[in-house]
Amino acid sequence: MASAKAVEKQKHLFNEAVVSARISDMGIILVTNDDGVHSPGIIALYRAMKLFGETYMVAPDRERSAASHSLTLHRPLKVEKLRDHVYSLNGTPTDCVTLGINKVLPEKPLLVMSGINRGANLGDDITYSGTVSAAIEGTIFGVPSIAISLINDKQYHYETASHFASKIVPLVLEQSLPEDTLLNVNIPNRPRDQIRGVKITRQGKRIYDNSIQETYDPWGDKHYWIGGGKPSWERGEDTDIDAIRTDYISITPIHLDLTNYEALGILRKQWGLDSRRHLDENI
Repeated sequence: MASAKAVEKQKHLFNEAVVSARISDMGIILVTNDDGVHSPGIIALYRAMKLFGETYMVAPDRERSAASHSLTLHRPLKVEKLRDHVYSLNGTPTDCVTLGINKVLPEKPLLVMSGINRGANLGDDITYSGTVSAAIEGTIFGVPSIAISLINDKQYHYETASHFASKIVPLVLEQSLPEDTLLNVNIPNRPRDQIRGVKITRQGKRIYDNSIQETYDPWGDKHYWIGGGKPSWERGEDTDIDAIRTDYISITPIHLDLTNYEALGILRKQWGLDSRRHLDENI
């Protein structure tokens, strides 16, 4: 007769197998970032996503911050398997999503998660962000995608970000997202009990003054270093920046279509370029 300890062990192993089978049945989740495969943020996110599906990590082999939506076209790319379900790539976050979906994963993922980024992606930051661009690439491939960023500080509360990411993911998996839309999520760097709530926001505007520094090499030649500077914000109650400043999580839906439809109508009317005849007359 089996001992009580052995029975408990068998139950534990059985429960693990059941959970593993259920996760496998739920589909695949791809996790990436722009801080690199060894970043504490992506490790926290990867662990959190295991509750929702068979999770793979395909991330840059080093920091690729501000890589934007760039693809590597001038050299071949190498994928290195670090351990089961974890891969590094000597390329950009966009490369990671492209190769992850098309070459690394056994099937198309249900979800692309990018982050947890070490620093905010607010306002105009999203145009430079490798974190957001990875989610853009996932959206281009027709996969619901979320970018997660934690606001700058010296000590990062990754557990706060991963916890709230785990609250958002079931909603997206169950209800999906509007077509060609990704979510840009920014989370205050606070303990969980200090987060005041969640706001659905619009993209604000944040610019940096004096963000280009002059420096000199040992031979006296002048060089320029982009970084730093003092940020300034657009005020607005419904912006991502305002939400973060008041300790709310900001969730901003971002659309792939960058067309300014108001300007589209204005320019057609003012420039008179709706026909070939108008084109010949005006240009």
